Formats: sequence, C-alpha cells, structure tokens
Amino acid sequence: MHKLLRQLSLLLALGISPLHAQAAVWQQDLPQAKLLGSGELRWFGLHIYSAKLWTESAVFNPRTSFALELTYQRNITKERFVDTSVDEIKRLYGDSISNEVLQGWRTQMEKAFTDVKSGDQLIGVHLPKIGCRFYSRDKLLAEIRDTAFADAFFGIWFDPRSKDSGLRKQLTGATP
Repeated sequence: MHKLLRQLSLLLALGISPLHAQAAVWQQDLPQAKLLGSGELRWFGLHIYSAKLWTESAVFNPRTSFALELTYQRNITKERFVDTSVDEIKRLYGDSISNEVLQGWRTQMEKAFTDVKSGDQLIGVHLPKIGCRFYSRDKLLAEIRDTAFADAFFGIWFDPRSKDSGLRKQLTGATP
C-alpha cells in the first residue's frame, strides 16, 4: 500500500495524472505495440476516418497480433458500418463464405458495434488462434472468438484486393 501511495505521489509531483499515465485499454492485448503506419480513408473527397496500424513487429504479417485504430471524422450509424463490412467481406471472399456464416457474422457485428460520432475511436485487435476484440477509446466493446471472422473482417483493410490499396500500403508501411 505504501509503495502505491509513493508511486501516486511521485506521479502527481511530476504533474502526471495517473489516468494519463495508463496505456490505452486495448494495449493490454499488445503491450509491445508500435505504430507501423497510418493513413486516411476519403470517399469522394470526404474524410471518413484516420487509421493507424499498431504491431509488435517492424513488418506487417496478417497472421500475427495487431491493432487497427480508426478515428472517425464523420457520424456513421452502426447499421451502415455493419452493412458496409458485410458487403466488403462478400466482395472479397464471395461464395467461399456461406450466407449462413455471413448472417452469423452480421449478428455478431450488430452486437459488437455502436453508432460513431466524429472524434470517436474504434480499435480492432486481431488475435490469432482466438479471433478479435473491439474497443472504444476507453473500454472493451466485444470479443468475437472466431478466427475466420477476424481474418475476413480485417481483410477489408489488409487483403491485397482491398478497395483502398493506397491506404493498405500506408498502414502496412509500404510506399503508397
């Protein structure tokens, strides 16, 4: 107890709030994460979100743990986010994912996601052999224990057939 009080006193004496000294809540999944790349999604010139890719390695490998941080610049409903995600997964993977599986994933996303407003963050953490976790800026929103879903969902950004290959290259540290 005395040790904790000393640490808090030191932080306060240095002008550091204990709340600000803590890492982002998602970083418990990737304690050694470092920023690999960043970029913006624009649609017809409108800034939709800023994206950052955090990894524990200097080279991106979609089969390892990583975090995709999206900071929204527009209000987007949960329904639109889910519909767009399902449409992109269908476009990328076609008949290799059955309608039944896709409907199950839709249901999971509807439970996991919320409406976002400009300035909100959504962080998706890819966890091999587990699936993925989704966080807001300050809390865990959902864990989906389905590795096939996690791979397909993050494929929206990282599959070579991604709609925005420029953003994919910026995130993964390749030249745009």
